[in-house]
Amino acid sequence: MGIRKGDMVVVIAGEDKGPTPHRVVQVIAGGKKIQVEGVHQVLKHVRRGHPKSPQGGRLQLDLPIDSSNVLFYCGNCAHGVRLGVKYTDDGAKTRYCKKCNTTVGTIGGPKVRRAASASD
Repeated sequence: MGIRKGDMVVVIAGEDKGPTPHRVVQVIAGGKKIQVEGVHQVLKHVRRGHPKSPQGGRLQLDLPIDSSNVLFYCGNCAHGVRLGVKYTDDGAKTRYCKKCNTTVGTIGGPKVRRAASASD
């Protein structure tokens, strides 16, 4: 739930770990796997007539990695941090950096409470 498409993350485990932030391209399987730009790249050999490479050859693909191997990159802290969730006064959820306490973005709109029906 914490990492979303378009976020900047730091890889903390695996071959590609390091302090360099990378962009999340896709979140897969409900947030358990994520595809990160430039991380866990492989070469796939394709024949002629493939939709992505009509002449054939080798395609460079980014494979998904486990979301537990990355941390969100906070621009204020300038390194990987954990995210928390707060509720605003109108009931909307917001993500925040647990180190510097800055708001990262909202998760949803305000929560609307349904009025009790007359039959209750």
